[in-house]
Amino acid sequence: MNQALLDKIHGEQLRKDKTPFNVGDSVRVHTKVVEGDKERIQIFSGVVIGKRGRGLEESFTVRRISYGEGVERIFPVNSPRVDKIEVERQGSVRRAKLTYLRKRVGKGATAVKEKDTRQSSAE
Repeated sequence: MNQALLDKIHGEQLRKDKTPFNVGDSVRVHTKVVEGDKERIQIFSGVVIGKRGRGLEESFTVRRISYGEGVERIFPVNSPRVDKIEVERQGSVRRAKLTYLRKRVGKGATAVKEKDTRQSSAE
């Protein structure tokens, strides 16, 4: 296929209002759920434990603890089913994937060090 045609198709399907977020951030993902002929918004909140892909195939994994059980969902960034992504808290991590959180129990399973956003004043 013609590469210019593929680029045009990919460009049309890319999300224009991308929310900048990284691994370790606590996010709220608003997803559209269709039930019969009705459509509603469902919120899935948790910690981003990984991102993969680029362009149209980009996706991220969100993990949360629900009733003592770990739940993970993979969301495509450019999906029309994802309404919006809100960053609740920015995390400070030193890894690209936080799969070690799967082994943790209790508060340690969701605890990611918060990013220090204060500016140091050199006076």
